[in-house]
Amino acid sequence: MTTENNSVAVMAGDIISEPMEMMKANKKVILGPGIRVEKETVRASKCGMLKMKPPNTFWVDAYQRRYVPNRGELVIGVVMAKTGDTFRLDIGGSETASLSYMAFEGATKKNRPDVNVGDIVYARLLIAHPDVEPELVCVDSHGKKGKLGVLHDGFMISCSLNLVRKILNPTINFLSQLAKELPFEIAAGMNGRIWIRGRTIKETIAVGNAILALEYLPNDRIRELCDDIGAYASGFIK
Repeated sequence: MTTENNSVAVMAGDIISEPMEMMKANKKVILGPGIRVEKETVRASKCGMLKMKPPNTFWVDAYQRRYVPNRGELVIGVVMAKTGDTFRLDIGGSETASLSYMAFEGATKKNRPDVNVGDIVYARLLIAHPDVEPELVCVDSHGKKGKLGVLHDGFMISCSLNLVRKILNPTINFLSQLAKELPFEIAAGMNGRIWIRGRTIKETIAVGNAILALEYLPNDRIRELCDDIGAYASGFIK
């Protein structure tokens, strides 16, 4: 049986039997990225590792840099232009996304948010459909911004979508281990962009290097990586 820790390699077009068996037994099945249904046949649409999160969630973990917007996901965008009452943001997809000035907490016609071309914005996808332009918001369902909005200072790095999912995986516990070595702020976008800010430029670069090094690092060496980054930031390693 496939699990997150026991993956199976699949090729595009391969039939995936486990979710099909659950569907035949009238059980609820959740199919994530890299999987599609064709006439009651479940197939992989990407090459990668088939993952399962008990009891009924399946997806294919694949190396990918091109982002396909999905409703509800948190993304990091760069303001490219302002047209009327709407900002145009590059989120790494096939087209830019729109962000209304009213999509910020407390925004009114007289109290507009301070957003300029070139700013980095952490937002949530409100609308994501192949036939409709992506639309972003910087508030939650209660109208509160939380951690969303313009990200000041810091540094943004681009990476594969797989790496973002890896650092956010609670079973890997990477971020909490790294935070024990040095404090930092982070905003992870599911579109393959990560914003980080440390106390100093040196610590910010150290965190960025640790994240990028995680891509092909075995899980049993994460603790060693965090120790090395902590020693470097403290000046013990040059």
